[in-house]
Amino acid sequence: MKKLYYAEDDMTIARLVQEYLNRLDYSTEIYPTIAQAKRALEEKVPDLLMVDWNMPDGSGDELCRWVRRRWEKLPVLFLTVRSDAKDVVSGFDNGADDYVTKPFELEILASRIRALLRRTAMDGQNPKEEGVLRCGQITLDEGKTAVFYGQEEVHLSRPEYGILLILMKNRGGTVTRRQLLEQVWDSGGNFVNDNTLTVTMKRLREKLHNPACLKTIRSFGYRMEDV
Repeated sequence: MKKLYYAEDDMTIARLVQEYLNRLDYSTEIYPTIAQAKRALEEKVPDLLMVDWNMPDGSGDELCRWVRRRWEKLPVLFLTVRSDAKDVVSGFDNGADDYVTKPFELEILASRIRALLRRTAMDGQNPKEEGVLRCGQITLDEGKTAVFYGQEEVHLSRPEYGILLILMKNRGGTVTRRQLLEQVWDSGGNFVNDNTLTVTMKRLREKLHNPACLKTIRSFGYRMEDV
């Protein structure tokens, strides 16, 4: 099931769109402020984002620019009453993939969504981006060898980064302590004892603000999972 986010403060319109799209087997979540939409995006990236222009705490084009700085390939669709040519041009210039003016037919909206999702699939694009792993507020960018908690970059030691990378790549599955010891330390020919893993994991948790998505599976290992 495709996941859609809708940044819209008019709950009458938002609920109408949500109910219609849910019937079409799209999981649609509503966020009435830009701040709430940003928090949701940092937690989990959807397959498509719908944005109203006039929001109580800012503008849709500002949200679109914020999205583009982080997720270049995430499809963004404006749904707004602002139909002036300059507004449409501004929407596209700020990163929108499509622009639909209110009032609109729900069937047409659905067709625009299908077209955007098809285009994403045909281009081989992934909104989550290759090499970028997320769980909760944690983001790991393999290309940059960088880790973030929300917008804050977290500086990790090599073993801490290695542990996090393995857990993120295996998100949803349990990784044993033995696997971590073998892959993080023994792979380099450096044998360490079990206590070293315990201490390193404790430091990693502290640097990541003790995230709820990092679970300890008692007497077995660890697991990263959405909460």
